[in-house]
Amino acid sequence: MPQISITQVDAFSAQPFRGTPAAVCVLAVAADTSWMQSVALEMNLSETAFLVPEDGGYELRWFTPVMEVDLCGHATLASAHVLWEEGHLSSDAEAVFHTRSGLLRASRRGEWIELDFPALKPTAIDPPPALVEALGATPLFVGEAPHFFLVELGSVDAVRSLEPDLRALLQFEHNGPIVTAADTDGFDFVSRFFAPAAGLDEDPVTGSAHCVLCPYWAERLGKTEMTGFQASSRGGVVRVRLVGERVILGGQAVTTLRGELFA
Repeated sequence: MPQISITQVDAFSAQPFRGTPAAVCVLAVAADTSWMQSVALEMNLSETAFLVPEDGGYELRWFTPVMEVDLCGHATLASAHVLWEEGHLSSDAEAVFHTRSGLLRASRRGEWIELDFPALKPTAIDPPPALVEALGATPLFVGEAPHFFLVELGSVDAVRSLEPDLRALLQFEHNGPIVTAADTDGFDFVSRFFAPAAGLDEDPVTGSAHCVLCPYWAERLGKTEMTGFQASSRGGVVRVRLVGERVILGGQAVTTLRGELFA
């Protein structure tokens, strides 16, 4: 197999070693799914993205170390960053991605990258007792959206100090919990996201989770433009804007590593 370049990017951060790291491979032709899954396992990051030129844009697929996923914000942001930085696209060109979640677009706005994603409005549900027990916290609200539970807690401190039973969360194979609270100290809301069933005990910064957070907090706070902070140990800032049935996610990115694959 010819050498294939791979780039590691810290997404939703302007500083190295913050935000969420993602690996990005830009391929000339489509690769075998099992090979892409093996590369993702080897990289052992929350997501590895693979891009192949298609219909004036790029086919984009995302893999955790254990599975392919339908939507990933930070690896999309990292992919757009790599396309511009490595000269695959001109600096003023829009990045267009064909994905399992439909057509996604990315644009540069100064030092920020904006992603056009679908809004995933959560539907209120009765709190599943097993979920409440696994989180070890009393929710103010529990909702469900594709691939996510949304759990609002009563304070930022409750979100930051949460220590869920990750083993118990394994039973929720298709829905990882986003835990969130309103903030009054520099951000509109804070959040954390846990997905041990997808190989991620806690994701540092989750772009796709903000597709759920944005419509939820837009309704609760009465505003369509907000800034969220994901309060993981690495931490990251995500700007969100609700536009009809779409969410515009804003973030920054920085390259931390480039290498070659030999297998």
